[in-house]
Amino acid sequence: MHTLRYLGIEIGGTKLQLVAGSGTGEILETLRFAAASQGGAAAIRDQISAGIGELLKGGPVAGVGVGFGGPVDWQSGRICKSHQVEGWSGFDMRGWLTGMVNAPVWMDNDANVAALGEAVCGAGVGLDPVFYITLGSGVGGGLVLGGGIYHGQIPGESEIGHVRLDRKGTTVESRCAGWALDRRIREQIRQTPSGALWRLASSVGGGEARHLGAAVSEEDPAAVGIFSELTEDLGFALSHVTHLFHPGVVILGGGVSSLGEMLRAGVQKELQRHLMDAFAPGPAVRLAGLGERAVPVGALLLAGMGGTRGTAPFPPFEVAG
Repeated sequence: MHTLRYLGIEIGGTKLQLVAGSGTGEILETLRFAAASQGGAAAIRDQISAGIGELLKGGPVAGVGVGFGGPVDWQSGRICKSHQVEGWSGFDMRGWLTGMVNAPVWMDNDANVAALGEAVCGAGVGLDPVFYITLGSGVGGGLVLGGGIYHGQIPGESEIGHVRLDRKGTTVESRCAGWALDRRIREQIRQTPSGALWRLASSVGGGEARHLGAAVSEEDPAAVGIFSELTEDLGFALSHVTHLFHPGVVILGGGVSSLGEMLRAGVQKELQRHLMDAFAPGPAVRLAGLGERAVPVGALLLAGMGGTRGTAPFPPFEVAG
């Protein structure tokens, strides 16, 4: 039997991924680029156009799914804006891509699309609802309910990065994004020019957070303090998500999730600490199962589903284990 072929596209502020595959999330071909963000949206569109040209050499496609790094109008297929790259505001992504591939196009926020990927093919299989939080250059979230992406009013929903941790305006993103951790580590090693964190991160000139886990493993007091604040902030923020939606699982994705089991366990503990007794012990906290493939897999699923939401297009899964 002939299997329909789809394209999935991830458009971020720093990277692009274009894949060809099936409507059930199987990736058959991948192209990955550093986004030409200095040239604005026009330069990134040139990259996308070239990549699609390469993938279309494999034959026509039945549809395209897109995960975009910013607020979108998922109904019209227009981008509302990008917080990182100029030139995207109001752009008709659906119209542009439809003319290029001569096939239907569906689009959503990248965290929503990643949540779909993890719910159907990753760490959320067999659980419902699924809440996904991505901890990278920014912090975003997505909720999958009944096999489809939950949508609020346009232009977005599940924006956990903008949830405030206090009345002064401190947001989850300003505390837990990769850039926020980098900044705190730089401040700390200036104040304390000794110890494992200073030794590992003082000369890197960016991306200091990637050394946090190693310094915590060496029981460096400064690293342990920053890490403890990270898990406390995330656990507190996710307690709000749990009290509102009570998901079956919370999935941690994005670059910061490379801290691995120590992060998962710390967030699980802090989340439980902030829940009302009736919700104890709360949802499981898991690390993302798809890694960098979450958005591309979700984009293929979105295309295969025809952009539907709220109704599971796949047979029920049995809970593993």
